[in-house]
Amino acid sequence: MAPQKKFHLVFSFIMGAMMVFLMTFVITAVNLGFGPHFLGAWVRVFAIAYVIAVPVIFFLAPIARKLTGGLLGVQA
Repeated sequence: MAPQKKFHLVFSFIMGAMMVFLMTFVITAVNLGFGPHFLGAWVRVFAIAYVIAVPVIFFLAPIARKLTGGLLGVQA
């Protein structure tokens, strides 16, 4: 695998983990509070969201970079 492709793949896994960790934690806490079922519910939604988020980031990050570059008038 080319180094740039490998970088983008690893970036997608790491960014997915950070984003999904924070978002599912906050949304689960808002919806359920920190009761006895919080941890189980949070782990469940984290797993589901992570499986979705990584491919989305992998395929959409290059498009977001191009759009951002176009909006700011810089080479992305």
